[in-house]
Amino acid sequence: MASSFKHIIKRDGRRVEFAPAKIVAALSKALEATGEGDKVTAAKLCPLVIEELSKLTTGEFPTVEDVQDAAERSLMQAGYLQTARAYITYRNQRTAYREGKHALLDTMQEIMRETHRENANVGNSPSAKGLQIFEAASAYLWERRGLPSHFATAHREKDIHIHDFAWYGMTLTCVQTDLYRLLSNGFNPGHGYIRPPRRIGTAAALAAIILQGLQNDMHGGQSFPNFDKDIGPFAEEASDDDIYQAMESLIFNLNTLHSRAGAQVPFSSLNVGTGTSEGARRVTRQLLLAYKAGLGRGEHPIFPNIIFKVKKGINFNPGDPNYDLYQLALEVASVRLNPSFSFLDAPFNQHSDEVAYMGCRTRVVSNINGPAQTTGRGNLSFTSINLPRLAIRAQGNIDRFFTLLSQMMELVIEQLLHRYRIQANLRAKDMPFLMGQHVYLDSDKLTANDRIEPAIKHGTLSIGFIGLAEALKALCGAHHGESSEASDLGVKIIKYMRTICDQATQQHSLNFTLLATPGEGLSGKMVKPDAERFGRIPGVTDREFYTNSFHVPVYHPLNIAQKIKIEAPFHAFCNAGHISYVELDAPPGENWRATDKIVRAMAEAGVGYGAINFPIDECLVCGYSGVFPAECPGCGSSEIRRIRRITGYLSTVDRFNPGKLAELRARVPHQ
Repeated sequence: MASSFKHIIKRDGRRVEFAPAKIVAALSKALEATGEGDKVTAAKLCPLVIEELSKLTTGEFPTVEDVQDAAERSLMQAGYLQTARAYITYRNQRTAYREGKHALLDTMQEIMRETHRENANVGNSPSAKGLQIFEAASAYLWERRGLPSHFATAHREKDIHIHDFAWYGMTLTCVQTDLYRLLSNGFNPGHGYIRPPRRIGTAAALAAIILQGLQNDMHGGQSFPNFDKDIGPFAEEASDDDIYQAMESLIFNLNTLHSRAGAQVPFSSLNVGTGTSEGARRVTRQLLLAYKAGLGRGEHPIFPNIIFKVKKGINFNPGDPNYDLYQLALEVASVRLNPSFSFLDAPFNQHSDEVAYMGCRTRVVSNINGPAQTTGRGNLSFTSINLPRLAIRAQGNIDRFFTLLSQMMELVIEQLLHRYRIQANLRAKDMPFLMGQHVYLDSDKLTANDRIEPAIKHGTLSIGFIGLAEALKALCGAHHGESSEASDLGVKIIKYMRTICDQATQQHSLNFTLLATPGEGLSGKMVKPDAERFGRIPGVTDREFYTNSFHVPVYHPLNIAQKIKIEAPFHAFCNAGHISYVELDAPPGENWRATDKIVRAMAEAGVGYGAINFPIDECLVCGYSGVFPAECPGCGSSEIRRIRRITGYLSTVDRFNPGKLAELRARVPHQ
């Protein structure tokens, strides 16, 4: 087995001794794996490989890649075709693995230079960078070791998007928490028991700690579904000033109290508006007043999301006991973007248990495995479908589109079940606050070492979607903002998706739901590969983003009534969550009656959850607030904090990712 080669060049550039025995070992493994040979066969083939290597080598020394090329050719020339195919497949897998490792290292280096913008709530601190490095490494591991290949391929190629992929089998998404139970019974956040509070200030401080503790156990948002009712009893004997101070401190805490090892503040939502006791009413009033006043120098609070629950007979009309609070909510929303508004009189929100939302739009109500309640439940995981790609592939054939959609829905259901089975095998001790403090429904029946499935079977597995507008454009040449026929087709598509979710619920005895995806980190990710694959298609792949869920494209001019009328029918089908926005060119300010008209139009149309959007610019030097494109009109400073809503919650523009920045620039106000 003599060879003229003395050395070989490794992939990292090192020159090492050429060892024919390694060629024999590699060939032997491949031959034995296919049953076509053994070590003896490999030894006979080795001279052929070296001869072939002599033909392939162009430099002074052969490379590892040259050796592998020579081995493949020699196997095929000698008639060992099955082994050759297996060898090529294994080689390609190893190449992909190496390239993946390099891509991971590149991603880590990029994060070290500048924080990624998958999530506009994540800051630039060392802890934030550490979190994102972990997420990059975890996603790499799940894609290559934890996920069946057809799921990994669909996610990688962006047929689907598995949200919060880095946390695939580690935790759950979000939960609606019974604040009153925790406050009235006391709780243990990890280092000792916290007794029930006696004063509203303490109760508010503990509410923030509860949100922080839950955020550390989960990867999504945290919400109190009945904040006014739950904390109201602790305000009965307090003065208005004490309640205001408590609510102000809560707002301060939720904008400064970091979770996830200091990477971000909790995604917090407070649902208020229907508590009619004196304590609940006073809490709502002072919360709204404190939010309107802003932070220490009047800055706009990013958190919490405040969601005002609108209900006839409670707060929506003159004479209702909380009508004054509804009016105050309108005043605050007209200058602060929050609160947003949920509509309990929408047919799909009329339940014995009050429906509550997360600020990002998610909701839970129906439950095939227990009580249909909001409290103590949340979303377990969700995966979104790339609708424009299916529409492009259908080439205008609507029947073909529905066939492709059905196949993709089945794939996502299978993937969600795979993730659920991993989540279900987690132990209660893995989520010490969420399960250990009995926040999740039926978690009080678990011991520390029990599997959490008896609790999380009450949660939801959600199928999301993005780009309905672009899909309609590809299918029929117009989106639902341009054509009533396209709108009818859009409703048909989303209704079909909901039907499949309902069927999966019955088939698997788990709560499959349809979500109007909040595509913060997704909208730009899906359009780029589609544009590369299918070319620049006007109205479909010609922008840097796909339109969120069922929304009319942000760049399409509509009046307010048209926008609401077109989007409202989709709310009924998206039972995992939905939202509609009206875009204004400036804050309504003192003209809260204009906001009232918008909210009432939403209620009348059957919207489940809605909000108004407008720009807010704040000078960091003099504190001037308004809408100004460049320098502050008050002092001329260019240090401007620009606040906008992104997929349900507020953030500063400097934290938007490229896709969302492109969408922001394209927004046109509704007249």
